[in-house]
Amino acid sequence: MDKLDLRNELKYLYAPSAKKVEVVEAPEFQFAMIHGRIESGAEPGNSPAFKQAMEALYGVSYTLKFMSKLRKEDPIDYGVMTLEGLWWIEEGEFSLDRKDNWLYTVMILQPDHITAEMFDEARAQVRKKRGDSPALAELRLERFHEGLAIQIMHIGPYATEPATVAKMDAFAQEHGFVKRGKHHEIYMGDPLRAAPEKLKTILRHPVTKAV
Repeated sequence: MDKLDLRNELKYLYAPSAKKVEVVEAPEFQFAMIHGRIESGAEPGNSPAFKQAMEALYGVSYTLKFMSKLRKEDPIDYGVMTLEGLWWIEEGEFSLDRKDNWLYTVMILQPDHITAEMFDEARAQVRKKRGDSPALAELRLERFHEGLAIQIMHIGPYATEPATVAKMDAFAQEHGFVKRGKHHEIYMGDPLRAAPEKLKTILRHPVTKAV
């Protein structure tokens, strides 16, 4: 049986320095993903819709892993990749201090051998096991190409992210980059298990070179 170690293969994207901002070129990958909105008065940690989205996303991702591992022809084992989130607002300036106006795409990278047919079958299995939900119906397999970006590992609670974002902004200005696209977070730690001061979150932002 073949085994994939995507985290190791993509170490330059998933193990950045916590001491300095880095410039990376993120290729096109396929992701299981779902769009949503944080309800007014809520935040990701207590949003019912966000919780439902996470359940659907993880349910299908782990089902795909076992389908791949147990298939009769060309079985492939791999570790489920970490959760990622794109965050933005419709109008105004995106702020980490206010969360109840956020829109999001939460997603998990899927190996290239995962097909649309496998994805549909995994969703059907999850639906049969857990019942249907709006999030499960809206979950999809799509390709995403981020391209040129800057990133850094943030260590500590989510509440202290603004200081790290400010460091990224200063780096971009110093090196002639203009931020574009959506605020991207990659969650390397489990907030339910890790101490807040030890949480690891990759902060990434796509950029273009200023003319």
